[in-house]
Amino acid sequence: MAEFAAAASTPRPLKIITGADSFGCNLKDALVSHLRSLNIDVEDLGNSSYYSIAAEVGRRVSAANSASPSSPSPQIRGLVACGTGVGVSIFANKFPGVFASTCLSTAEAINTRSINNCNVLAVSGMSTSPESAIEILDAWLNTPFKAPCPASNFGPWSEEISSFFDNSLEEMPKIGKETANESKEETLTPCSLCCLVKNRKLDPIDIIPGGSMKIVRESPTSAIVSFKAGSVEPAHHHTFGHDLVVMKGSKRVWNLSKKTKYDLGVGDYLFTPAGDVHRVKYFEDTEFFIKWEGQWDIFFDEDLEVAKSAIEKEAEDGFEWIK
Repeated sequence: MAEFAAAASTPRPLKIITGADSFGCNLKDALVSHLRSLNIDVEDLGNSSYYSIAAEVGRRVSAANSASPSSPSPQIRGLVACGTGVGVSIFANKFPGVFASTCLSTAEAINTRSINNCNVLAVSGMSTSPESAIEILDAWLNTPFKAPCPASNFGPWSEEISSFFDNSLEEMPKIGKETANESKEETLTPCSLCCLVKNRKLDPIDIIPGGSMKIVRESPTSAIVSFKAGSVEPAHHHTFGHDLVVMKGSKRVWNLSKKTKYDLGVGDYLFTPAGDVHRVKYFEDTEFFIKWEGQWDIFFDEDLEVAKSAIEKEAEDGFEWIK
């Protein structure tokens, strides 16, 4: 459209994280295809309830942009869809530094990028056709922060408003983050497992890049394990089953033997039976305590590149998501 064609030179995001519920999945899939045709990297989380999928997209966008929350051109953005586009916007917005907006027109998409530095676009699977949604998405992608927009009658913002917008970039990401930190300080109690790992040096796991481990008991084996954000454990199994508790960060576990997958965050517990083949991806720097029922060992069932390829095609894996 002519109104935002001049903004097409704005830097586009390097990656967009997407997700939808059953009412928005078809529209989301059409937009994912369009994004990929533009050579934009897409991490499609698939479909789930509108609140859980939107929260997952919001959490990842928040974490990805935490190092530069005031950037006018966020490199990692989100795209969510449900029946109305409203529900997913509500739950994506529960994370610091996430500015999600429901857009039913290109004018709304241009306005929210210009005024709010919107980094998560929410669309309606029931009210918006794929053709209209692509126009909305393109407008959102091509509009820089503080650009002329319908709200400014497509003229430049005044110096006073422009200065207000600049200040908002610094102030908006703090909202929610300060409250969350205060709440943590009020409720935080000493954790025995965290005390166990404190001041212990973990040794690199040479066979899995990004991992390190400190065995605290040999048999049955107990250990503190750490993985860097983005690390992947290829599918593998153990002679003995194991229990784990996440102490820091977040991860996803695919149990290939049972065709189930689990998202684990701080405080979450998971038992994996002996012999079950499982694959893991780490979304943040993550630490967990793990205890096997016997001596630790590991047998790989795929290599790292195969694992990464399978994770990229997660939306097609047919696994049951266990909440």
